[in-house]
Amino acid sequence: MNLKYIIQVIRKSGITIFLMLIVIVYNSCDKNDNLILFSVDDDVALGLQVASQIDSDTIQFPILDESEYATAYNHLGRIVSSIINSGEVQYKDEFAWEFKIIHDDDVLNAFATPGGYIYVYTGLIKYLDTEDQLAGVLGHEIGHADLRHGSRQMQNQYGISLLLSLLLGQNPGQLEQIAGQVAGTLVGLQYSRNFESEADDNSVMYLSETSYACNGASGFFKKIREEGLCNANIVWLSTHPDPCSRIEDIDAKASEVLCKVSELNPDTYQQFKESLP
Repeated sequence: MNLKYIIQVIRKSGITIFLMLIVIVYNSCDKNDNLILFSVDDDVALGLQVASQIDSDTIQFPILDESEYATAYNHLGRIVSSIINSGEVQYKDEFAWEFKIIHDDDVLNAFATPGGYIYVYTGLIKYLDTEDQLAGVLGHEIGHADLRHGSRQMQNQYGISLLLSLLLGQNPGQLEQIAGQVAGTLVGLQYSRNFESEADDNSVMYLSETSYACNGASGFFKKIREEGLCNANIVWLSTHPDPCSRIEDIDAKASEVLCKVSELNPDTYQQFKESLP
């Protein structure tokens, strides 16, 4: 049932604020059993807003044309589809799960907005050695969206009391301001260590139901460690704490799940790289 409708009903019935809070909290747990006051529709709307801003900013985000680079998009689509259809993505049917390739070979980055809009830089695709490593990174970013980390981050940043006042209609205009601030920072959003760990775990779970090595993300970190880049000024690393220390945690999760860790590593990954500008 829609949370805003529940609020309207209990306000009209004269229920006390204390009981109102109990009802709101009870009805605000998502599919991952996390307390989130924003609805899934709010995630979808916010993601669409951010995606529109990204698409319109061609200077900062030079997105490759989908028709001109259809081969590259088809290849990326197969990887994303494999993850989304793993049976482990909670919001598979609710979120957009659209993907774009950003042309910047100097950036090793990928990110996903609330609502499932995924962006991958050509620099990351070309840097990685295997498709399994890319699948692991994509699984991590999809995990951020699927676990609704953007909305949970908003609650941590602004506090439940403020968000409740917005839902109760006591602070008009504030929600739009907050949404604008969040939209402006999502690309380089720094999640907590706990959120990063959750996204890593979900990447393993997603890939465990695919043909890829379920610890594909650790392969990315191992490559970084071997090249001595753990402390380098890399965008994706600067927004993800202690990247190289997470190798053991990802591999441990794979051992716990007992999933395949041998890489699929299709030969077509090199063709994927060559299809990019």
